[in-house]
Amino acid sequence: MMADEASYVAVDLGAGSGRVVLGRFPERGLELEEIHRFPNPVRTAAGRLRWDAAYLVAAIETGLAAAAATAPANLRSVGVDTWGVDFGLLDAAGRLLEDPVCYRDPRTDGAMEAAFSRIPRAAIYDLTGIQFLPFNTLFQLSAQRALGEWPAGVARLLLMPDLMHHHLSGATVGEFTAATTTQLVNARTRTWEPALFAALDLELEVMPELVPPGTELGRLRPELARRLDLPELRVVAPAAHDTASAVAGTPLEPGWLFLSSGTWSLLGRETPAPVLSASAFAHDFTNEGGAAGRNRFLKNVMGLWILESCRREWAAVGADVDHAALAARIEAAPPLRALVCTDDLRFLNPPSMLAALAAFLHETGQPAVEEPGAVARMILESLALRYASIAERLVEVTGEAARGLHIVGGGSRNAFLNQATADAAGLPVRTGPAEATALGNLLVQAITDGRFGSLDEGRDHLRAHTSLCDFTPRPTPAWREARARYRELESRA
Repeated sequence: MMADEASYVAVDLGAGSGRVVLGRFPERGLELEEIHRFPNPVRTAAGRLRWDAAYLVAAIETGLAAAAATAPANLRSVGVDTWGVDFGLLDAAGRLLEDPVCYRDPRTDGAMEAAFSRIPRAAIYDLTGIQFLPFNTLFQLSAQRALGEWPAGVARLLLMPDLMHHHLSGATVGEFTAATTTQLVNARTRTWEPALFAALDLELEVMPELVPPGTELGRLRPELARRLDLPELRVVAPAAHDTASAVAGTPLEPGWLFLSSGTWSLLGRETPAPVLSASAFAHDFTNEGGAAGRNRFLKNVMGLWILESCRREWAAVGADVDHAALAARIEAAPPLRALVCTDDLRFLNPPSMLAALAAFLHETGQPAVEEPGAVARMILESLALRYASIAERLVEVTGEAARGLHIVGGGSRNAFLNQATADAAGLPVRTGPAEATALGNLLVQAITDGRFGSLDEGRDHLRAHTSLCDFTPRPTPAWREARARYRELESRA
């Protein structure tokens, strides 16, 4: 990397791994370097599936120290993005009271139904415009209260990116895009919605003040800067929900849909304001905050989590299922033999993903699929059909045609899935950059620093300096028949 360019550090925490990335935006290029990567395992502690906050903090510090050694003279700022909904609870002295509970923990079983008995589902959607998922923060908090697991002495609730920013700078505010995933923010006023807290007996006073992406939260704590041999960097809130960063880092063309593809897939389009229509509610679309004041109107899909869970099971019994070997098996497997509804909640965190898939096939009267390549192909083709279904409904709900689908994230490297998506949806597919989340995080920091005047200017720079691939749809009778079969499965689900 060039020594005379301003450098920014993106901490990108995913539900499976994290990384620290150093980035620069020279006039005629783009420089990105992964400084540190680490796993992010969950563990059972105090009776719950939890994230190890101390481990994450230590991993971030290791990455920051490495960034300082790589670019000692020109580091400007650091920002953290993470997945949504999960949170930590602090006491009045700013100490974490317990490790955050993972959204896959079963404590929220039945929490949605219990909440609807106190405030109607339609009323919640009209206030928040958020898709109903059992692990949304609203239901996590309701469950924690109902189970008597709320610890004594809570003074502040911080979502995961805010918790990491608190460690870095001492700030106790909440970044807006992450906050919108909680289903506790009013989509119109862009603030916490008091009616929800009152209806569910939740404590509004522990919620942080909300700030927009690009807000400077302060400087790196002096003690931390000294210990890591760092300057007192500015700590800047990026679009702190990782999908908000991924969309910010997507060089979207007008009229194109976006798909952030990874453990979760999030498919939608940018809109100037939330879409809160009866049709949006009926199809359970979500409205989440985006960079530069934009709205992300989208749907959450279970994503590649299903396939990765199968890979772990196969690997545990000695099967050769590295990505190259599995890709060859997928190509050799028969096409469109069986299909699964990828958002069936049985796939959220089953003891055995393979058993859950087999049960779905049995219950829906489809042939058993057992060979790893055939199972993987079934999952990817089902994801492609789910994407096609959502794209069709996006057009219906917004009344705006889709010119194509732009895929970013780790899943954008899966050529089979990309082509299957084009074929299933009948839309051009464009892919890249795979590192959109880190790029979006860095881009918002660079805008705050004055390197770019706007998100559109930053995206223009990305478009000029990233490699994109295009996939042309190849509609066939087999895909049309599969669309009809998938619609029937969805209607039954």
